[in-house]
Amino acid sequence: MKFFITILTAFSPAWAFTQQKIVVAQDGSGAYKTLQAAFHSIPLHNKKPVLIYIKNGVYKEKLHLDFTKDFVTILGENPFSTILTYDDHTGKMDSNGDTINTRTSWSFLVKGNNFSAENITFQNASGFNAGQAVAVESDGDKAIFKNCRFIGNQDVLFTNNDNSRQYYKDCYIEGTTDFIFGSATAWFEHCHIHSKKNSHITAASTPLNHPFGFIFNDCVLTGDSALHEVSLGRPWKSYASVCYIHCYIGQQIKPDGWSNWNKTDNYKTARYAEYENYGPSSDTAKRVVWSKQLTAGEVRKYTVKNVFKNWNPLK
Repeated sequence: MKFFITILTAFSPAWAFTQQKIVVAQDGSGAYKTLQAAFHSIPLHNKKPVLIYIKNGVYKEKLHLDFTKDFVTILGENPFSTILTYDDHTGKMDSNGDTINTRTSWSFLVKGNNFSAENITFQNASGFNAGQAVAVESDGDKAIFKNCRFIGNQDVLFTNNDNSRQYYKDCYIEGTTDFIFGSATAWFEHCHIHSKKNSHITAASTPLNHPFGFIFNDCVLTGDSALHEVSLGRPWKSYASVCYIHCYIGQQIKPDGWSNWNKTDNYKTARYAEYENYGPSSDTAKRVVWSKQLTAGEVRKYTVKNVFKNWNPLK
């Protein structure tokens, strides 16, 4: 217990001793050996902060945090050694004999509001050619991920809720095709985005009445050395909104920058923009004509406060 208190003090001194605390450890030294068991222990319609500290280990679990369980924080011992993983993917049969699709392929489904995670690797361990295989589907409102790793191939991070606001800071996200996708409003701050295939980073489905979709601020975009035809994104739905601001754009990004969605008309209304990016593929001279370079005046609207309105994830 002394070790646990030290960890709490180091990471969260302001609130560490004001909430319920649960330890998960595979060796039996905690209250539970699995994270799902810890989730089950949280009462329905929870309104009190719960902190779950997860000791190092590879936890192969198909995890679901129910929508009745809000205010849950999971804190890993080490982002490289605290690994939550599963391997479902489209086309695979589940235990009930049903065929898994994109929306049921998740390794971790987060339905609760006010969820946060720190120092965790989230993984879908399906192979490179497995097809859609979600590592995290984040559906709740006011979600925060810090110093986390999202590992997989196609459709790794699914921000699947029109009315969800999500904040990612100092995270590493890798994948092949559409590996950051969905309809939520999500801010990525100082994140590392790594492509493993000549395909698309984002597939946003932002609703028309939402002024912001995915914002990448001060991020680094890299790719495997052989790649040169990666796109910054393609519009899953007609009003997809994606913006890269002050980001490093590596050699993997193709000169025209963006792609359309399967020869549809989505590009005509997509809201794709950049501002003062840098790096080998940051030159905007050959970008598609339906993308935009923001002005200094326009970029001032892109602040955490303005994007998230009455929610401040920086507190």
